Amino acid sequence: MAGYAQSKEDIIRRLRRIEGQVRGVQRMVDEDSYCIDVLTQVSAINAALQSCAMALLDEHLSCCVAEAIAAGGDEAKAKVGEASKAIARLIRA
Repeated sequence: MAGYAQSKEDIIRRLRRIEGQVRGVQRMVDEDSYCIDVLTQVSAINAALQSCAMALLDEHLSCCVAEAIAAGGDEAKAKVGEASKAIARLIRA
């Protein structure tokens, strides 16, 4: 089961809102909106995606990683390594 199972509806709701924002930016470009206005909306989309990513990461750490650490062994090391790589990807983004 995914670590975000209990907050799945919230994650889906966030992603749908982001999808709507992207469609709105497409419409703005199609309508030749002012560049700065489009960039402002792109920035808002990036912030929303980062927020969603952080929620997913939090769920992963509190569920998947915590359970693996409790079990110990190689699985714990693998989950911590996986989480570290995910955090590094988020930082670079």
